[in-house]
Amino acid sequence: MNWTVVQRILGLLLMMFSLTMLPPIVMSLIFDDQSWLPFVQGFALTLLAGCILWAPVRRFHQDLRLRDGFLIVAFFWTVLGTFGALPLFLAETPTMSITDAIFESMSGLTTTGATVLTGLDILPKSILYYRQQLQWFGGMGIIVLAVAVLPMLGVGGMQLYRAEAPGPVKDTRLTPRITETAKALWYVYLTFTIACIICYMLAGMEWFDALCHAFSTVAIGGFSPHDLSIGYFDSTAIELVAIFFMFAAGINFSLHFFALRHTKIKHYASDSEFRAYVFMLVTVSIIVILSLIWSGTYANTNDNIINGLFQAVSIATTTGYTTSNFAAWPGMLPVLLILASFIGGSAGSTAGGIKVIRCLLIVKQGAREIVRLVHPRAEISVKLNNTPVPSRIVDAVWGFFSIYIVVFSIMLLLMMAIGLDQVTAFSAVAATLNNLGPGLGDVANGFMTLSDKAKWVAILGMLLGRLEIFTLLVLVTPTFWRR
Repeated sequence: MNWTVVQRILGLLLMMFSLTMLPPIVMSLIFDDQSWLPFVQGFALTLLAGCILWAPVRRFHQDLRLRDGFLIVAFFWTVLGTFGALPLFLAETPTMSITDAIFESMSGLTTTGATVLTGLDILPKSILYYRQQLQWFGGMGIIVLAVAVLPMLGVGGMQLYRAEAPGPVKDTRLTPRITETAKALWYVYLTFTIACIICYMLAGMEWFDALCHAFSTVAIGGFSPHDLSIGYFDSTAIELVAIFFMFAAGINFSLHFFALRHTKIKHYASDSEFRAYVFMLVTVSIIVILSLIWSGTYANTNDNIINGLFQAVSIATTTGYTTSNFAAWPGMLPVLLILASFIGGSAGSTAGGIKVIRCLLIVKQGAREIVRLVHPRAEISVKLNNTPVPSRIVDAVWGFFSIYIVVFSIMLLLMMAIGLDQVTAFSAVAATLNNLGPGLGDVANGFMTLSDKAKWVAILGMLLGRLEIFTLLVLVTPTFWRR
């Protein structure tokens, strides 16, 4: 393990992250909310910590290996969540313990959207903006941004990119150079954010609300400056804008990149994962809408349709926005929506969950085994986009799924051992491990009622979900540390 390289890069990344605490100071001055000091203190402490790490090893220039990348990613997200909590912990309003501050910070950066705060509508604007900004930076991944910047400082980025985005399509590049790939992703991300801001404003939002909600919509985060989330606006136009951008943000961003570069959209329909993603959302939406109409949950048919469609897209893509209390919906609907979040969005998107492509490969593998029962000697390959998938990839997907179930089960038992009832424990783990946010039972309206022990389990779940489990678990294996 090259510890000097790890220390140097971690120091650089912390110094870069300290700059993200400056925009909230501007917001504080604009709205005169008298809450700028915690951000100045947070900026100074984060910058100082970064300098302390970087300065002693600033002259060491060595190649970054894959193992170093895994360690940096794990360290950085852990340290990032801690330092990102500083302004929240130091602020007079709201008053937060260190556990609550780290929970809120980690929830933002991992785009989980679970919160321990209430009374959002009366909090300082700078605090509200900071929460949304955390989600925006976390949406695409601070590490991906660093991949585009660090080469200019003499640090290569491929190892960071591979470590931060493990999965069946992790080696797919949009451009020949990883730096250009990261920049391409951010150009698409920024374009979608600007478009979302404009659309929200045209739909009736004020500029501040439009900015904040665009940050969390494109990041599939779910934070809102209002306790009622999107339901605060009671506007069908705003809900339709949110539905479109939640849907778009759950698509593999490489498809968006090619669409913007070549001004074509035919490639969407030819992508197996995109078709499966659309099929999943349409199926869940139809079931939810028909169930709401059948049960007469809302007196108006249009209300059943728009609320059903909104919550189906929001929960299935792991965004976590709400327009109504879906936990109180009749029958199977609350559980159906939580289960849909296990699938999540596409690989290469800002969504959480297992990812559509993994679930698609599992289904195709299952179908192949059924055919083999009838034709045991047949050579049948699993295909995506009419291309055979290497058996190594299929094995990796099954390995991920197995580990996911084991991790989920252990966290569920921990939550229940701490004292949570079965429904609350199940949905709390699903909401954090899937980076969803809202749950059922006692966490239907937030995690503020949970004990500190339960919150730390939830924080671990957020990290495991954001880094897709393997990136963290690999650090506890003897093989990783063996020379």
